[in-house]
Amino acid sequence: MNWKSISRNVGLALLVSSLFMLLAVVVSLLNGRDSALVALAISFVITFLVGAFPFIFVRKTSAITLKEGYVTITLSWLLSFVFGMLPYALWGGPFSLENAWFESVSGFTTTGATILDDVEALPKSLLFWRSATHFIGGLGVVVFLLLIIPDSSPVKLRLVNMEIGSLSRSAYGGRINKTVPIFASIYGGIFLLAFVLYLLGGMPLFDALCHGMSVTATGGFSTRNASIGAFDSRWIEGATMLCMYLSSLHFGLLFMTFVTRSLKPLNNPIVNYYSVSVLVFAVLLGINLKVNGYCDTWGSSLWNGLFEVMCISTTTGFAIIDNSTWPGLMCALIMIPAAVCACAGSTSGGLKIDRIFLLFKSTGRQINRILHPSSVNEVRLSGRILKDEDVAPQLLYIALYILLLAFSMTLCLWLGVGWQNSLAASITSISNVGPALGEMGSMGTFNGAPDLAKLVFTLDMFLGRIEIYPVLAVVAMIFDRRNR
Repeated sequence: MNWKSISRNVGLALLVSSLFMLLAVVVSLLNGRDSALVALAISFVITFLVGAFPFIFVRKTSAITLKEGYVTITLSWLLSFVFGMLPYALWGGPFSLENAWFESVSGFTTTGATILDDVEALPKSLLFWRSATHFIGGLGVVVFLLLIIPDSSPVKLRLVNMEIGSLSRSAYGGRINKTVPIFASIYGGIFLLAFVLYLLGGMPLFDALCHGMSVTATGGFSTRNASIGAFDSRWIEGATMLCMYLSSLHFGLLFMTFVTRSLKPLNNPIVNYYSVSVLVFAVLLGINLKVNGYCDTWGSSLWNGLFEVMCISTTTGFAIIDNSTWPGLMCALIMIPAAVCACAGSTSGGLKIDRIFLLFKSTGRQINRILHPSSVNEVRLSGRILKDEDVAPQLLYIALYILLLAFSMTLCLWLGVGWQNSLAASITSISNVGPALGEMGSMGTFNGAPDLAKLVFTLDMFLGRIEIYPVLAVVAMIFDRRNR
């Protein structure tokens, strides 16, 4: 194992975090040296020194292997969590070590769940850091690293192929060597769009900046206790839905749409399937909101239903209504899109609508094989014929997701969490959705959960964000005798 190469690449990832910590220090200075200045300054110095250490004492080495790539990805995320919790832990207040870890993991994985009962009690610099962790995690800790590595480096191509999965690479029109800059440019464009739209809607500059980072990353951290609902503005809510939707689409398709100046790339079976499913669940939830008396008019019920379903399906944890008292049917309606979520190649988490589409296609293919054994049955996706070796890992991922969900729920039940919260919080954690139901719902927090349950949820967030396989690969390497 080439630990020299691994340490240099992981060091780059930490330097990215230290840069945003420095920006948070600037925010503190601009706000009259608020109470988080010392915590952020110390965190910046520690993170910068640790990140820079390999470049001072470790020589540059050759390209990494496949195994070293998986270790690099896993360590980059884990160490970002560790150093990302420093500003919270050093500032104190509600942030015990467990809570600081939870907030850091939730931020970097763009989950958006929080332990804070009063978000507005935090100084602005710490609120900026919370949103910045979303911004870093949404683009990806490793993608930020890849932006720094030269295009000619073989390290870059290997990490791209591991960080950007096969489901995501298919829509870049043969531009695999340009995947990272394309992804970053679309990401930055959506952020600028959100920021401008929020300002036009009357949102204060600081709030627009933080919410712009959150919505682009489909994270959900807000600067207000009532989330987007605090602004009571249809314009802001509409802008949020537009940017959530764009961030939940495949960035390669958005790039092709921009380059060709045509909407044809978005006339895609997966995009159509995703968009129709969001509308169907939004209408069903809107009807239930009106029938159960949560909204006065049909217009407001359908609007609120669309907003909530989009927040769930795009894995953005914003909210404009409280779901803590919803009946069972309404809870079930939002848990289905919470598991499935949006498109591959976006900043969203979850199973991805692409895998569900493949599952239906594969099921239909198997039924046709049974009914017509001599016929040729193929799985086609966007005009491409998929081989069994392309389909199998995606279907296996669905099985792994279900196993992880069952294991997480069982652990939470054993730790004393109620069955509804165990199920809902496990789903929203693995899918990086954020808020769950009940006291952990859209206007609630995870603060009341046992500390060990919070640890389980953060593990779910991590595995869901990097889609399980890299961690399994690292675990397999640890127990593989050939690596000893």
